[in-house]
Amino acid sequence: MNTEIFNLSGKAALVTGGSRGIGAACAKLLAHRGASVAITYSKSAERAEALVAEIVAAGGSAFAIVADAGDANATKAAVAQALDRLGGHLDILVNNAGIADHGPVGLVSEASFERQMDINVRGVWYTTSSAVAAMRDGGRIINIGSFFSERVPTPGASSYGMTKHAVVGMTRGWARDLAARQITVNTVEPGPIATEANPDEGDRAAMIKTMVPLGRYGQPHEVAELVAFLASPAAAYITGAQILVDGGMLA
Repeated sequence: MNTEIFNLSGKAALVTGGSRGIGAACAKLLAHRGASVAITYSKSAERAEALVAEIVAAGGSAFAIVADAGDANATKAAVAQALDRLGGHLDILVNNAGIADHGPVGLVSEASFERQMDINVRGVWYTTSSAVAAMRDGGRIINIGSFFSERVPTPGASSYGMTKHAVVGMTRGWARDLAARQITVNTVEPGPIATEANPDEGDRAAMIKTMVPLGRYGQPHEVAELVAFLASPAAAYITGAQILVDGGMLA
């Protein structure tokens, strides 16, 4: 087996919301495969720097940039800073930053709705539109969506589901826009993944596990493996796709 086809040496990557959970797992694996990785974070500098230190200690290259993914100006500035430190170009963009704030229609506050729009939709748009001119031909854009873009399996998730549907729309449109440059654009759609924000223990988790054929929550590294594959030369003919990582929940 030619494992070199998965090698990312010499590639420059940006992972938004990369200080914890799925984003951190993606940053670590991309760096392990050889990419130089910039991560953005919005709150915990200590956590972000600890992740960077872990990557560097393992022989990788990484640095962190503070940026609120829901602030267009901050997002644009973060991309500019990342490009400056990555040599002025980008090969891999992982739009991972996102939030979920559930509530029934009519009861979700305007502030909640707008915040989800700012981070989950506008943040993805502004990050990508700021980065794409500096992306080298043959680059990779991987949007972290959600299985909620395929189906809304629980009540109270209409606003969140809507934002993830929007991510799919952007993915498909960008796949067309950037095909001439051999830049691929895909959406990874996690199902129940064990993170701080979505623990795999407790009554809610026990109920969700009954809906998953594999009978468990996924782990962040299992999502990262798909992201790293899509970022690699091995995935050059995959674009405009939605790929579930949900343990069969929507099978």
